[in-house]
Amino acid sequence: MFLLLVKYVKPLEEVEAVLEAHKKWLDTYYQQSKFIVSGRRNPRVGGVLLAHGVTESEVKQMISEDPFVKNQLAEYEIIEFTPTKYDQRFACFVNE
Repeated sequence: MFLLLVKYVKPLEEVEAVLEAHKKWLDTYYQQSKFIVSGRRNPRVGGVLLAHGVTESEVKQMISEDPFVKNQLAEYEIIEFTPTKYDQRFACFVNE
């Protein structure tokens, strides 16, 4: 499982101009069940995504397709982790 931290590196106005394309990119991977949840950081300096059922190389490929990255508007930090404690509602996402 991967926690993806997005950090905007350009003004929010520039990010907003590409937001709809970014949402379509997200939809592609939600439809493939590769993203579990995503959203804006508060304050609005970037975003957070949780990816599941993918390898690190797949995550890197996915990120390279993000319009935010293609337009040099954001950078990603990739954090791989193994859930060891979780609420039962989350169990369907955990490979044991």
